Amino acid sequence: MKNILIVKLSAIGDVVHALPIAGALKKCLPDCRITWVVEKAAYDLLDSHPYIDEVILFDKPAFKSISGLLCNAPRFLAELRRRKFDVALDLQGLLKSALIGWGSGAAQRYVYENSREGSDRLAKRVVGMHAAAGHVTERYLDVARHLGCSLPSGVADYGLKILPEEMAAARRMAAHNGLDMTQRYGALILGANWPNKIWPQEHFAALADAMYAEGIIPVLVGGPGDAQLAALTAKQCAIPPLDLTGKTTLKQLSAILQQAAVVVGGDTGPLHLAAALGAPTLALMGPTDEQRNGPYGKGNAAMITPRSCAGCWQRTCPKQWDCLAAIEPEAVWQMAKKLLAREKNGGA
Repeated sequence: MKNILIVKLSAIGDVVHALPIAGALKKCLPDCRITWVVEKAAYDLLDSHPYIDEVILFDKPAFKSISGLLCNAPRFLAELRRRKFDVALDLQGLLKSALIGWGSGAAQRYVYENSREGSDRLAKRVVGMHAAAGHVTERYLDVARHLGCSLPSGVADYGLKILPEEMAAARRMAAHNGLDMTQRYGALILGANWPNKIWPQEHFAALADAMYAEGIIPVLVGGPGDAQLAALTAKQCAIPPLDLTGKTTLKQLSAILQQAAVVVGGDTGPLHLAAALGAPTLALMGPTDEQRNGPYGKGNAAMITPRSCAGCWQRTCPKQWDCLAAIEPEAVWQMAKKLLAREKNGGA
């Protein structure tokens, strides 16, 4: 039996993109045992995952100081070595993840092709068939292909399941905040970790008004840090949308996204989570590449800023442009209606 360690620590969207490798390995090597090391923010995505046997929490704050590193690293690595891993897959491609893979004691160590910070000095770099052009999920799956798994392109099993008790808890939370999840609603993801991945609040407000006019309840979602964006958006709406920003756990957010008639947002973790859960998803993209980072799977769509510098991969615009502002609300609504029509017709 192969005892496999996967190291993919963060962020939520990156962990979502990497999830299909667990299912691919389980189907290819049915007797393998998979352990995944992850940071707290994405832990709930892996807890109770059908293809992951064990989840180990990497408590990043505990390792930030010299004293914390000296105190916690030996114990953490000893716990990894105790599990006697055969293979370690570093899907993060950074020095810290490479050290975790190396410290695990696994004889075979591989690192995702986009390795940085010298991580490929501690593991063999895998450059697969999708390295030059392909979705990031396919690039992660290339690591499984390197291990001998025969996997078709364009098909990925994220393995995400919402348990009945988790759905019930989400419905109670939603009802407490004014949302009946049996109604038809659209989830609007306001924030992102790059400033130039955020669609303007006035555009979201116009989209929310268009949804209300068509009988679709607009629901604002995001983390606690998106509360100000939600307040600014609601202020510009003719009818204030329902605001769930900062009010959901990750599992509750997953349930909200899965049940949505349509999900709209920038290139950010919750949007990729929605696509992985099978919700009709529309990504509004500017600095990142649709082919690599667009919503994966059929029934989803992406709209790219018409600016000539789209896909620049800059976290902040050197020209000080509002990257996504050039994507007009009416165009987004027309595309969203196409996804709504597919959803209403059972995805046809």
